[in-house]
Amino acid sequence: MEHYGLISLVPVLVVVILAFVTRRTFEPLLIGSVVGFILLEGAGFFPAWLDAVYLVMMDGVTVWIILVCGLFGSLIKLLEKSGGALGFSAMATKHTKSRGAALIITWVLGIIVFVDDYLNALSVGAAMRKVTDHYKVPREMLAYVINSTGAAVCVLIPFSTWSAFMAGQLEANNVMVGGSGTSAYIATIPYILYAWVAVLIVPLFALKILPRFGPMKQAEERAETTGKVFPASQLDENGEAAVLESQPEGVPRVINFALPMLLLAGVTIYTEDMLVGVILAIVTCAVMFIPQKLMSLNAFFDHALEGFKDMVLVLGIIVAAFFLQQANEGLGLTPFVIETVEPLMSPALLPAISFMVVGFLAFATGSFWGVAAIAFPIIIPLGTSLGVDLFLVSGAIISAAAFGSHTCFYGDAVTLTCASSQIKNMDYAKTAIPLVALPTLLGIILFVVMGTIMA
Repeated sequence: MEHYGLISLVPVLVVVILAFVTRRTFEPLLIGSVVGFILLEGAGFFPAWLDAVYLVMMDGVTVWIILVCGLFGSLIKLLEKSGGALGFSAMATKHTKSRGAALIITWVLGIIVFVDDYLNALSVGAAMRKVTDHYKVPREMLAYVINSTGAAVCVLIPFSTWSAFMAGQLEANNVMVGGSGTSAYIATIPYILYAWVAVLIVPLFALKILPRFGPMKQAEERAETTGKVFPASQLDENGEAAVLESQPEGVPRVINFALPMLLLAGVTIYTEDMLVGVILAIVTCAVMFIPQKLMSLNAFFDHALEGFKDMVLVLGIIVAAFFLQQANEGLGLTPFVIETVEPLMSPALLPAISFMVVGFLAFATGSFWGVAAIAFPIIIPLGTSLGVDLFLVSGAIISAAAFGSHTCFYGDAVTLTCASSQIKNMDYAKTAIPLVALPTLLGIILFVVMGTIMA
């Protein structure tokens, strides 16, 4: 495995340091990717960096993400303008009697929308932010709850985009039950320990059984005492929210929210392609909203374009993260880290070390599936040679990918969660990551315990 040694860590360190200093995300990612290509190519870095940009922008996955996320922005804007989102929020508020209940409903809705973490992040935020605002829940806490039921839920239910990918990885690495990677994945689910803890710990924070601490506690106090649910980064010079909800043009009706969203979920499950689902959901909006005279045909397209434009910064962050991934791959970041820790492996500690190393790589690269795809063919044979239960080892790798999705503040999951919650990525990093430290620590302990018992 070729790598550049310690130098391979430099681009990631540049991104993290600049992000915390500038409290921005897009620019540090671009600079980090450029730094990576300077290390790779020296004075000829710019043509190589442009080649990486072309490669990313021409990739089918990139095009799919741009279309899905951009059209999801269109869908959300249409649901807001039709009054459908407000109708759903009003119904939820009517049946919600407390702050804790609002967060629990958000958590439950996040579990129900298990098909894909993108769908989860964007739809749950649009549905619940008015409800949580009513009970003075800071948007940072809303973002934490939403993202805690993103990838973590997707990996625990064997009918999601994440589970389909991971089952394929198991089968490719000869981890099968009855000749099936899906059956092996189902057998692995009890050992995806971090995801279990991350999901189950949310109600404890929501109901204040576990107290908030650090920046999240400060955000809670700000919202409860001043009523300001937005962080300072989202306030204008007068201290008012710079992010305003779209005013509906029609009478709020739950059906105008529920039917497009149900169709989106159903079509996504049936076709296994969220792009098809979101396109048909938008077509459904046209069929429903225009005859109801909620908006004219021209207004429909204007709102759709406006919603797509609202996602431009989100898409920029996701694409810039892909540029950074190209630099990390060239420098051999993942092989370097795995090769460095491989001598520390032992049967009892292999699951815990695998979780920590792959989790770090997932956080550092923002490539959760990519890191898992690299880790499986390295760690599975190592587990076989050490006699470690392969379901436990696989659970550690999958847990690490979910951890990366949960914590990488410039990754796609956090970016979409922040867009849905209408906060900055750095607001999430400052407030949510300290809370995620608790399930992370518990996950490590559980992997040590299980590794020791099953060694």
